[in-house]
Parts: sequence; structure tokens; C-alpha cells
Amino acid sequence: MKIVDVKAYPTSFRVPKEQQVSLGIGTMTKRDCVMVKVTTEDGIVGWGESHHARSPGSIGHLINTTLKGFVVGMDATDTVGIWARIYKFQLGSHGMGAATAMAMSGVDQALWDIKGKAVGWPLYKLLGGTNKPVPAYAGGISLGYQAPDSLVAEAVPMVETGYRALKLRIGDTVAADIARMTAIRRRFGDEVAILTDANTGYSVADVRRVMPAMDELNIGWLEEPFPAHDHRSYAMAKGFGRTPLAAGENHYTRFEFHRVIEDGNITILQPDLSKSGGVTEVQRIAAAASMWKLPVHPHSSMTGLNHAVSIHFLASIDNGGYFEADLSVANKFRDELGSEPWKIGQDGCVRPLEKPGIGVEIDEEFLLAHPVIEGPGYV
Repeated sequence: MKIVDVKAYPTSFRVPKEQQVSLGIGTMTKRDCVMVKVTTEDGIVGWGESHHARSPGSIGHLINTTLKGFVVGMDATDTVGIWARIYKFQLGSHGMGAATAMAMSGVDQALWDIKGKAVGWPLYKLLGGTNKPVPAYAGGISLGYQAPDSLVAEAVPMVETGYRALKLRIGDTVAADIARMTAIRRRFGDEVAILTDANTGYSVADVRRVMPAMDELNIGWLEEPFPAHDHRSYAMAKGFGRTPLAAGENHYTRFEFHRVIEDGNITILQPDLSKSGGVTEVQRIAAAASMWKLPVHPHSSMTGLNHAVSIHFLASIDNGGYFEADLSVANKFRDELGSEPWKIGQDGCVRPLEKPGIGVEIDEEFLLAHPVIEGPGYV
């Protein structure tokens, strides 16, 4: 089952002003993704998503001009060997670093999609899992900076639909963030878990100020108060309260997670299957986390394909946590690019798809109709 072609599709769409969400890294003005199509000599096609890295054309170009040359001709079932080849010639030395990790993630997902289609099994079964309920939280680019009453109004239909956990965007001002968290807790009581994501918008002093309120409000975690490389700030912030620190969407491969796990400051791990090296690598990260009894709550990327992969993955590991359900308003990558990736139940859980492979059918015409829009996606 040799690979005969690899093709990346960087793609974008504008976000109307009335649907733009503001968070710690700015206001989103467009959405980008990079879809990866891998074809075998048998005619089997697999799809994966590489995170766009806020430079989708660059990620697509890296796949189409460089990674393709390493992968074509190899056996599509040799996911470990293909990962090792890309690592040796691109990621390990003199390569594109994090960009390679993101680019190879989509290739790896596509290979697992092919393997599932070849044997007729859904991905979770290939990975050793079972079709079990996976708890979900309402997240994605939603629940951003706004007045507390407006935030509550956005959250109400999410809870009514079945979600039992919400992730709020913080990193604005400490006072405004506390007001929003307090409004959500008062409206929904203790029946809804509240998670928070600062998107690297806090200083150490900000975390020192906000942590007592988080402890009092029983916040589930404080995600990415600082950039991924700022290990010293995470070490300082750990002692400010009881609320766990979370991170991982901007850590790449098991080699970066090695330090995170051993430092012990970040205890909620959030690798992204479209960023951290794909299914093959995040399996290794989850296994390492399991040795330390740490939970894995994957970060979700742009498309329904990534969402479906994340659910399959969570159904296959023993330390899986929440699925991040992207409830962004009008996300075409979730709603139009492919078939339905998940359904939320009244128990607050989702289940993996039962079709062979990842189980999401991709509309290639959509990709052709939405060419990449270069330039910043946040302002």
C-alpha cells in the first residue's frame, strides 16, 4: 500500500465583523486551515489536518515541496517509520521546527485514516479503544471578551444543548475576567464546570491577583497564562493557589512535553493532534503523561476532522479527559468542509464515529472554492 501522492490545501474564509471574537491574542478576522490528502497506489485516500500556524500558505508549501518528498514511495501503514524519517531529515536538525511538527501532524492523521479505511475499522478501534462516552466542554473560538450578561446569554444555549463544562476566554483585565467568571458561576451554579483560557495574556502579577478568585469560584483550570517557553513564570504561578495550570497546544512532540511533565508545574496537558506531531506522536505523549498520572485534554484545531480525530483518540487512552467542542459561530470548517464530526448528548458527552478511519467525509470542492487568504488572522 505505497503512497503515490501527498497534497496540502491551505484554505481560508473571512469572519464577518458581527461574528468576530476577541481573546488574549487579538480579534479573529479570518479562519485558516491546512487539509492534507494522501493517496495510495490502491486508490485509498486519507485526510488529515495540519494546524495553520497563522501562516497557512507556508505550512501548505512545506508539505507540498518538502515532506511530500520524504513520504511518497513509503508504505502508508508505516506510520512510525514515516514519522522517524521526517524527524531525521526535517524536524531533528536544520529543519522548520514547530512548522514541521504541525505539517507532519496532518500527514500522520491522513495515514491513520488510510489504515482504518483499508481494514474497515474506525480509528478508535485501531488505537485499541472502545466506543465510550467522552465528556465535552464548550470551547473553540467562543465565550470571548464581552459584558457578563452577554457572556451568560451566549452560554445558556450551550448548556441547554447538553454541555456540562464551559471554557471562558480570559486574559483581558483581571477585574473584567473575575466579573465574567462570577457571572457564569452565579447563573449555572456548581452543575457546570468552568474552565478558563488566558491565551498567554497574563503576567505573573495578573495570575497572583486572579488566582484567589479562581480558587473561590472552583475554576477547573487556568490555561496558558504565559507563552509555552516561559517555564519560569509557570513555576512561580504554581504556588499562587489551588487552580491547576494547563498548557500543551503550543508544545511540540514528546521532547517538549518531557520537560513540562517533569517540571510538574503544568498538570493539565493539552497536546493538539494537528500540532504536536499527529496521532502517532500524541500517543507517546499520552503514555508519558500516564506514567505520572496526568490527564490529557487535547486542544482542538480548526476543522471537524481534527475534532473527530480528538474524540477517537480520547476513546483510546486511559488518561483521557475532555473533548474541546468548537462552538464558534459559523465555522465553515466544522459545518461545510466535511460531514458531521460529533453530536453532544444530554449527558454532556460525545462518542467517536463508527465509519472506517476517521469517519469524516471531506468536500474537496469546498477547498478549491476557498483558497488561502494570506496575512494575519488576528488583529
